[in-house]
Amino acid sequence: MGFLPGSTGAAYSDAFALIEIALACVLLAGMFIVRRGNVRLHRTVQSTVILGNLPIVLAWMLPRYLSSVLPDLPGELGAPAYLLPTVMFALGASAEILGIYIVLVAGTGWIPERYRFRRYKLWMRTELVLWWSVVVTGLSTYYLWYYLGGLS
Repeated sequence: MGFLPGSTGAAYSDAFALIEIALACVLLAGMFIVRRGNVRLHRTVQSTVILGNLPIVLAWMLPRYLSSVLPDLPGELGAPAYLLPTVMFALGASAEILGIYIVLVAGTGWIPERYRFRRYKLWMRTELVLWWSVVVTGLSTYYLWYYLGGLS
């Protein structure tokens, strides 16, 4: 039993749902930080969110997907309880990889010049849209699994 009202999920699922919402809000706040001209704080905030999310993905989300969804694919892909987390997995992997790439390009000299992007705003806005898409599909999955009992 989870701790959110009406949830049948485990407390970990409830906690990670709230953490992911908070991280998405912090990413959004980072956009406003850079608009105010504080590039250094923006870099610190955004990098912390991207890199801080990685252990959550690797320790909780990926194992949950691999154990609860992947074994029933592709047969169950038409069912929302399997389709939503699969979409979230694809979007989430893209968001995390892009986020790490942005951190490496913007914050280090590790990426060779020919592989570095120039249009920072485009890539950072793409990351923000991807991240919020993951949050929306993740919350939809959470609702389906833990409020509607949709995972068989």
